[in-house]
Amino acid sequence: MIRGGAIGDFVLTLPALRLIRETLPEAHLEVLGYRPMIDLALMAGYADAVRSIEYSAMAGFFAPGSKLDPELEAYFASFSVVVSFLFDPDGYFRGNLERAGVETIIQCPYKIDPAGGHASRQLAAPLEGLAMFLEEAAAVIPCDVGVGDLVALHPGSGSPSKNWSAERWAEVFAALDVREVMLVTGEAEEDRLLEIGAALAARGVNTVPAHSLGFEDLIGLLSQCRLFFGHDSGISHLAAACGLPCVLLFGPTDPEIWAPPNEGVIVVRAPQGELAALAAADVVGLVESCGLL
Repeated sequence: MIRGGAIGDFVLTLPALRLIRETLPEAHLEVLGYRPMIDLALMAGYADAVRSIEYSAMAGFFAPGSKLDPELEAYFASFSVVVSFLFDPDGYFRGNLERAGVETIIQCPYKIDPAGGHASRQLAAPLEGLAMFLEEAAAVIPCDVGVGDLVALHPGSGSPSKNWSAERWAEVFAALDVREVMLVTGEAEEDRLLEIGAALAARGVNTVPAHSLGFEDLIGLLSQCRLFFGHDSGISHLAAACGLPCVLLFGPTDPEIWAPPNEGVIVVRAPQGELAALAAADVVGLVESCGLL
């Protein structure tokens, strides 16, 4: 399986990977993609090996009639089936795989159809050509969660329009009498880290930093939490896949397509898709009514 994209894209593909593993348990299953995302396939127990796609010799496979790297030719030809999620509008990559000797190539969607149902099901749909039919759309990464009392918050996402304000989050935790929050942030969220940290501190909420961690370390910390708060983000998908109860706020994106379909995930939709219109009291009331804290 060849899969690019960020963490959310990869987690949404895990059900398809699991489907292949369960249907062909004796097959050697390898994932080619970006690290550290591909390591999740090993952690989930779905892949026998992973390999990084980030090296210059791959470039020849995206150009028509190019000289192909012999080692990569032999690598691709060693597989009976290649399932690719790469963007290949002109078919150059597919054609070069065929030149390398790959006999069966399954092309899966690179982009999600807004009217096509949940993303995980769309990504797995082409596998039906191999008589593989996805029943469970939720991604699962085996993890012992709920062993601690921490509450986690990932305040970011891939777009500012999908993020709630720092002050609203601070209002929620103060109203719920949560006095310590594990704050999950990445390298692109340095400013967000300072902003949300200051807003929480102003409300008497301490933060436990979880900044720019590797997935193994992050999952280890998430396992110490009893509840996760976030938005439409890859980290939210990771938390849900680990079995952590989640409260996820959705603004302009459609949760019917993008929300993790895992048990224990509660989605809060902002009025008219505008997170600025979502009141802290609405989130507090939902958490209290569900007995999450």
